[in-house]
Amino acid sequence: QVQLVESGGGLVQPGGSLRLSCAASGSIFSFNAMGWYRQAPGKQRELVAGITRGGSTNYADSVKGRFTISRVNAKNTVYLQMNSLNSEDTAVYYCNLYQSGWEYWGQGTQVTVSS
Repeated sequence: QVQLVESGGGLVQPGGSLRLSCAASGSIFSFNAMGWYRQAPGKQRELVAGITRGGSTNYADSVKGRFTISRVNAKNTVYLQMNSLNSEDTAVYYCNLYQSGWEYWGQGTQVTVSS
């Protein structure tokens, strides 16, 4: 079993920054990918950014150049640095871990961008 615990969400003004963290625990295998998804009200959940254990990354077009995903393998932790936030970034952000054909999700953390 795998548990994912997210932190770092909150309320931020447009143009501001936030850093999300997600710590994984339990049966973590050597080969896995972690990522962040988000779901805004009335919309489908979408991939924001992903990162492999080797450090390869991918981003949604809407966040390229503003968000940076990183991970510390020794801590089984993934981060999402979010800069230049705007109202369209308002959503619940979910941490995701994929390994051996299984997907695991965190409980979600709310990010609200508003003045």
